[in-house]
Amino acid sequence: MSSMGGSADENLETKETHVRSLSSSHGQEPYVHKVGIPPRQNLFREFQSTVKETFFADDPLRSFKDQTKSRKLILGIEAIFPILSWGRTYNLAKLRGDLIAGLTIASLCIPQDIGYAKLANLDPEYGLYSSFVPPLIYAVMGSSRDIAIGPVAVVSLLLGTLLQSEIDPIANPIDYRRLAFTATFFAGITQATLGVLRLGFLIDFLSHAAIVGFMGGAAITIALQQLKGFLGIQKFTKKTDVISVMYSVLSSAHHGWNWQTIVIGAVFLAFLLFAKYIGKKNTRFFWVPAIAPLISVILSTLFVYLTRADKHGVAIVKHIKSGINPSSVKEIYFTGDYLGKGFRIGIVAGMIALTEATAIGRTFASMKDYQLDGNKEMVALGAMNVVGSFTSCYVATGSFSRSAVNYMAGCETAVSNIVMSVVVFLTLEFLTPLFEYTPNAILATIIISAVINLVDYKAAILIWKIDKFDFVACMGAFFGVVFASVEIGLLIAVSISFAKILLQVTRPRTAILGKIPRTTVYRNIQQYPEATRVPGVLIIRVDSAIYFSNSNYVKERILRWLMDEEEQVKVDYQTRIQFLMVEMSPVTDIDTSGIHALEELFRSLQKRDVQVIIKPSTVTILNDIMWQISYQRKHNFEQLVLANPGPIVIDKLHTSNFAALLGEDKIFLTVAEAVAYCSPKLAEDP
Repeated sequence: MSSMGGSADENLETKETHVRSLSSSHGQEPYVHKVGIPPRQNLFREFQSTVKETFFADDPLRSFKDQTKSRKLILGIEAIFPILSWGRTYNLAKLRGDLIAGLTIASLCIPQDIGYAKLANLDPEYGLYSSFVPPLIYAVMGSSRDIAIGPVAVVSLLLGTLLQSEIDPIANPIDYRRLAFTATFFAGITQATLGVLRLGFLIDFLSHAAIVGFMGGAAITIALQQLKGFLGIQKFTKKTDVISVMYSVLSSAHHGWNWQTIVIGAVFLAFLLFAKYIGKKNTRFFWVPAIAPLISVILSTLFVYLTRADKHGVAIVKHIKSGINPSSVKEIYFTGDYLGKGFRIGIVAGMIALTEATAIGRTFASMKDYQLDGNKEMVALGAMNVVGSFTSCYVATGSFSRSAVNYMAGCETAVSNIVMSVVVFLTLEFLTPLFEYTPNAILATIIISAVINLVDYKAAILIWKIDKFDFVACMGAFFGVVFASVEIGLLIAVSISFAKILLQVTRPRTAILGKIPRTTVYRNIQQYPEATRVPGVLIIRVDSAIYFSNSNYVKERILRWLMDEEEQVKVDYQTRIQFLMVEMSPVTDIDTSGIHALEELFRSLQKRDVQVIIKPSTVTILNDIMWQISYQRKHNFEQLVLANPGPIVIDKLHTSNFAALLGEDKIFLTVAEAVAYCSPKLAEDP
């Protein structure tokens, strides 16, 4: 096979050489393939196509084609409530898997919910409320089979931090709670709006590296916040940065720590970490770390009750209000000063919750090989948070730890969320008095053990190896959260993500191309060192569209390549550069600023006595064409030659009449044909 391939390559080389020899000996130009002109589209169709690709790239209405009106109505209802679709095939075998998974995640969520409510500066029952109503709504409207819904550590901390900057939760708990419900309402509105308007791509602007750093920093911050409960400290700073927290911890070391609390926390933290180790060591024991938090709560509560450790300074949960969620519709701020504050906080919390849920949903969907409709997910998450805000819940989303347990427990559908919700309902109705003697230390311990996995140092190391700029974004978000605040870290994460986008747009990559031996293929000489340059011709490729943001840079970068090459040619006594070929196949579009920059490049090259070949995926409407042609004739220069235009560019060339002025015989399909055109010209040059 290799010998045949080599023979074919040699034949291609022979043909190319033969074309050149014929051209130079007989004065004939090599055959030029004509570049196709795309059919013209009217403005409405072009606009329609652009809108479709932007907002409806997944073609969500495909299933409605060629259907009766009644069938379309049914499909529309099923699109809003997916449970009506998969519910028809539900059976006892699936119920068994969902029942086991639901009971397992319920045992994990109950102690976590009580702790996460404290992170949000809310009473414990509000954490349980948020694992009762939202999972029911999601089970009906959500499309993921594996996501477990409820409060999560990062969103709870973010919400608590932003809310307490507006209202003191201790001095004014009622207004604080009302603002929390208001923020939850607008978080849901934000999520649902993004889904309805199909703007889910906006959350992709927060890069994976920034999310890794933000989550890691938030995990450190959350863990440090739990030192209050872990050490039994009464007076603790409200700030979240590591310096303030450590100062508060160390300054209270002599008189503020409670050794009984520390013993309880240390013993059960060791137990939880050991349970996690067992679960990781053997996946068959996934249920061990899942039920370990509930076992810890039961044992620690029993210990405190029997020893009356609460009389010796061990802080306990005390009373948890029993009963299901009371209505909170009238508590939401729809007017007044707090409306704007709730709106702002809700947008931030909603976007972070959406980002986490989307990442979790996509992860498990790929593992089980099924499609997840991101826009439907946003509508479902938004609806459950809007309803949750009416039923005394705060922002809920997909929890990674619970979703992982749900997956490993063998969940089949979203019914596992319904099972979990029923267990939480029974807890609210009958079991809340049992948590009265639960020590705060055990809740702090459960949260610490839960957030440890959010510090993904392996991902950070991989990011460093792959992309150093991504690593800067990761560390910027991490240190912003740890040393400043959650909102500052989030701002840094978003800013660096946008900075990377701007840098890539304004500073596109360029490369010098050479010919791969025994082929007619031209590639980057840095990637392929064996590629040889064509004497007298400098071939440069621009790997980006040319817009107003980068057009000047592209022009200057090409000129710098040319100057460097000319200096090297003088040193090595090589054939002087007579043609500059700009290979722009990767360039998908160009605007007027790009055209103006290319015109300036053309004039600069004329002054340098360098002839130009520009691959027209980039050259479109070149102004002042008549001046260029007259200038070329006056100074006996070759005409401008274009090669391999894309459909958008060639359309602009013909629309501007530039193709007719230039001559269609000067528009080439490939770099090889353009080089073949240059070769006899180089031979004729004295």
